Amino acid sequence: MHLTSLIQIVFYEDKNFQGRRYECDSDCSDFHAYLSRCNSIRVESGAWVVYERPNYTGYQYVLTRGEYPDYQRWMGLNDHLSSCKTIHFISGTQYKMQLYEKANFEGQAFEATEDCPSVQEKYRWREVYSCKVSDGWWVFYEHPNYRGRQYFMEKGEYRKPGDWGAISPVVQSFRRYTE
Repeated sequence: MHLTSLIQIVFYEDKNFQGRRYECDSDCSDFHAYLSRCNSIRVESGAWVVYERPNYTGYQYVLTRGEYPDYQRWMGLNDHLSSCKTIHFISGTQYKMQLYEKANFEGQAFEATEDCPSVQEKYRWREVYSCKVSDGWWVFYEHPNYRGRQYFMEKGEYRKPGDWGAISPVVQSFRRYTE
C-alpha cells in the first residue's frame, strides 16, 4: 500500500527505521504479508493500538506520536506485529468505567473515573473479571505502575478477560487514555 498523503504510522522491519517499511493511515487487519517482522515504528500522527497478530488479536501496545527505534521502546515482547487500529478521540470526553470481581458483571463492583497505579492498594483486588466502559478510553496493565501487557479498552461491555484480549484476569493498574 503506497500512501501519498497523511501517513500516520510507519512500520519498519529493522531497528532504527531501516529495511522494508509499511505505511498506514487507517485500521489494517493484517500487514504481515508486507513485513516479516517489525523492529521499529514511527508514529507521525494520531494514537494507535498495534497488535501482535492479525485481526486485532494477541499482545497489544498503545502508541502515541513519536519514534520507537526498537521493539523494547514500545514494551514489545518480540518483533511480531500484524495489525493496527487508530484511536479516534472526541474533545471533552469524560472517563468512567465499572470494574467487577466476577465474570458477567457479577460480584462486587467499583466505579473508576481516575487513573489507578495499583488495583491491589486501591480496591484490594488482584484481578478484574469483567468491565463496562461507559465513557472514555482506558488501558489495563498486567502489573502495578502501568507496566506489563497492555489492553486497550474503549466504550463497551467486556464480560470476561478474553473480551479485552487477555488470557488471564490479572489487571494490576489502569489509566485513562487521552490525546
